[in-house]
Amino acid sequence: MQFAGESGSLTFAQAVRKQVFARGRVARRSAILLLLAVVAGVVRCGAALAQSEGSEGKDASFIASERETVTAPVVVDGRVLFRVRGVTAFPASERAATIAQRIRAVAEDGAIPPSALRLVANEHWTEIVAGENSVMAVFDADAAAEAPGLSRQALAQIYLKKIASAVEAYRAERSPEQLARNAVLAGAWTLLLVVALFILFRSLRWIVVRIERRYHSAIEHIESGTFRLISAGSIWLAIRFTIRFLTLFAALALFYAYLHIVLDFFPWTRGLSANLRALTVAPLLVLANELVAAIPRLLIIFVIIVVARYIIRLARFFFSAIENGTIKFSGFEAEWSKPTYNIVRVLIIAFAAMVSYPYIPGSQSAAFKGISIFLGVLFSLGSSSLLANIIAGYTMAYRRAFHVGDRIQVGDLMGDVAQIGLMVTHLSSIKNEELVVPNSLILNSNVINYTSLARERGLILHTTVGIGYETPWRQVEAMLLMAAQRTTGLLREPPPFVLQQSLGDYAVTYQLNVFCDKPGEMFKLYTELHRNVLDVFNEYNVQIMTPSYIADPPQPKVVPRGLWFAQPAEEQKLSNENVSLHNRRS
Repeated sequence: MQFAGESGSLTFAQAVRKQVFARGRVARRSAILLLLAVVAGVVRCGAALAQSEGSEGKDASFIASERETVTAPVVVDGRVLFRVRGVTAFPASERAATIAQRIRAVAEDGAIPPSALRLVANEHWTEIVAGENSVMAVFDADAAAEAPGLSRQALAQIYLKKIASAVEAYRAERSPEQLARNAVLAGAWTLLLVVALFILFRSLRWIVVRIERRYHSAIEHIESGTFRLISAGSIWLAIRFTIRFLTLFAALALFYAYLHIVLDFFPWTRGLSANLRALTVAPLLVLANELVAAIPRLLIIFVIIVVARYIIRLARFFFSAIENGTIKFSGFEAEWSKPTYNIVRVLIIAFAAMVSYPYIPGSQSAAFKGISIFLGVLFSLGSSSLLANIIAGYTMAYRRAFHVGDRIQVGDLMGDVAQIGLMVTHLSSIKNEELVVPNSLILNSNVINYTSLARERGLILHTTVGIGYETPWRQVEAMLLMAAQRTTGLLREPPPFVLQQSLGDYAVTYQLNVFCDKPGEMFKLYTELHRNVLDVFNEYNVQIMTPSYIADPPQPKVVPRGLWFAQPAEEQKLSNENVSLHNRRS
């Protein structure tokens, strides 16, 4: 029983516990649903409130915008009398211009005294008339727009007084006495401006002289302290530019004040005086505001430029030391220093421009991008030959094909190298002509350098003759070598030599080769060598068959010794040459 009772009691406890847990779950679910309902209600209320506030704000802004009234000033002789409103059919600017024109018409009519101005009240407006002419009409809406609670009649009375004062001032300022006084005052102000400008520019010279005397040694010390990276000339240039800029600014300020004062003396120019600020100072103020806003970016650009400039200077010093031999690198020629420096400088400038581009004011605008694209297209279309010549110039510098002073031949052009430029190379021809050859043409042509090996091995000059088979080849070679020995200016070591180039149909072709170390005199040496060849072959009665042979003539084609000095040859000079040749033979 007890067990049963215990078991029964355990079963009951378990049932109670399950019931309690079930009720707890129901309560928790009900609480969660209630919380979600509350949150949803709050969100809806907030949205409704926001919507109502937004609609109220829109209504308020709409009402405020409706309450704003566009007005325009009535201006006579540069003075604003009052402002008037307009309607869609008759805008405020047109209404103000019409009223100002009518006031000027009344003022120009001397028959209408200012006391003739009066008010004529109607049911819907109050009219200001001068005699029989209407000047303007004042409406209830004008009074409401001017000030709350202001009556139409009171506003018309105010306008009447201002118009009367304007008419009196208009006539008084155009009287001869007043114009004469204003002219005298304008002349006095002009004289004062001239004196002020004279003193200002004289002070400029005095200030520059005082600064140079007082701070000359300090500026020189700055130059030496920066290892001449900052030159004294640049510092003086900056100082003079700053002083002159400030002086110019002060002169313009004086001139602006002068115009503002003098133009106000005369009624015809008073409007220009009033608008002078809008015409001159206002654009400058806008520009100044833009400049002030761009100062941080401009400072960054300035720092980039300064850093790039000093890096370029250091690179120039470095490559100058390589060119002078102070610094040496294995495999790097000293003559490569200048073109390499130019390449490094271009790369530094390009990198500085690339880094500075985002900081340029207006660089993100469509106009700036359009101009950049336009310039890029122009450069790409018109710089193909330019870039080709520049690349060819650098390529030739590293190829070391020739140097200044070398005699070269490019295609059909021959001359001494006078200057090697980035785009063209200047040659001096043997006829004293200046040949300007594009570097791209040199790069794409065969270049013959007569000087590069002449200093070490000697340049070989050669000439050919055709001699018949009846003449022993040993005799021909001996005569050719004799002609080479008689030619002055040739090298004796290595000795000259003779080649038999071909065995032709009627003659043997011999080639005489001689050495020289002066390519600039090659044509002079050729001339003397040919003269000696002719003399030697004539001496030994050997006929030269070149250039062609048809048949044996009755007499050999040689010049007898007795005809060597035939007139008009200079017999005495040639006799001396003959004696010297005989001495050399002996």
